[in-house]
Amino acid sequence: MKKIFYTLLLGGFLTANVYSQKIDNLLELKEKSKNELFHNLGKAPRTPAFQCEGYWVWGSSVIQGDGGKYHMYVSRFPKSLPFHPGWMVASEIVHAISLTPEGPYKFSDVALPARGAQYWDGRSTHNPRIFKYNHKYYLIYMGSTHPFEEPSYEELTLDSKWCIVGRANKRVGLAVADSPYGPWKRLDEPILKTEPNTFYSYLTSNPSPVVRKDGSVLMIFKGRAHTENGGYSNMALGIASAPSIEGPYTVQNDKKPIFQVEGQGEAEDPFLWEDERGFHIIFKDHVAKFTGEKGGGVMAHSQDGINWIVDEDAKAYSRTVELEDGNVEMQGQLERPFLFFENGVPAYVFFATMDGPGGFENATKSWNMVIPIKKK
Repeated sequence: MKKIFYTLLLGGFLTANVYSQKIDNLLELKEKSKNELFHNLGKAPRTPAFQCEGYWVWGSSVIQGDGGKYHMYVSRFPKSLPFHPGWMVASEIVHAISLTPEGPYKFSDVALPARGAQYWDGRSTHNPRIFKYNHKYYLIYMGSTHPFEEPSYEELTLDSKWCIVGRANKRVGLAVADSPYGPWKRLDEPILKTEPNTFYSYLTSNPSPVVRKDGSVLMIFKGRAHTENGGYSNMALGIASAPSIEGPYTVQNDKKPIFQVEGQGEAEDPFLWEDERGFHIIFKDHVAKFTGEKGGGVMAHSQDGINWIVDEDAKAYSRTVELEDGNVEMQGQLERPFLFFENGVPAYVFFATMDGPGGFENATKSWNMVIPIKKK
């Protein structure tokens, strides 16, 4: 019995010691970091910024409206389907409200529901970005459709007809409203379509736009190309521009990607912003090329939005997060970063996250996390 006790005690000590090292390592990395975001990340509240019973939730975008309220637009899809690829065939963008930017946000209404297979975005709306310009609200998002019946949990796999068609139909679109509560007028055609013989011939997705002072738009997006064997390529990031939010959008850089496997490296989930220094992005380090951490965050900078230089101290965030209750925990996934600005300065960063050891198939719940950014 003593032997069992000491074994358990030793195991607990080793676990605590490893955990302590992880805590110390994160805090040390943040303290020594010269990255302007990572160094200034605060402690995340334990309470989710947004969570929805019975649903998986994913990426969000937040804006301050009239009357002191803050409005979040966030993806959700039923837990009656597997997380991946459930979002591809059954996601909807919903609207939630808070009196503070960090939340928690309470569900208000469904902004962009399913509207029928005949529409390009009729079966899924996902990855929202919200803007207010000239007294109107604009949602830029990814949409998709398929012509099939509703799948069951067991039927919906990565090789199923729903996933194959739903993935190939992913496009970037736009909805407009006079109020954050809607009603939303959705365009019947995507604002960024595919084009043969380009890196986005198969799909366009994950839009991250900047509306500039003159009303023009610069938008980073994800694309994939058709391959000879009937499949699709690795993901790449490209840049498009438009004279106004409603378009038309033209892909820049001679229709070549700005980040790709054969060049800078595979990147995903970009968030783009502009300040007096130029353009900046943070994105997910998909294969740990830039930060040494798979799923960690990377920061890069550009003067023209086309030619990018990765930050000297590239790590912008980690999947390991410091919490207000004193714990430090590694998230199963940490994706879709969104910066909320106050007076032109980043004040909060929102993430889509989930529990588990990593991998979409290993999670039991997902939520939106917010981390305050310390004032310099």
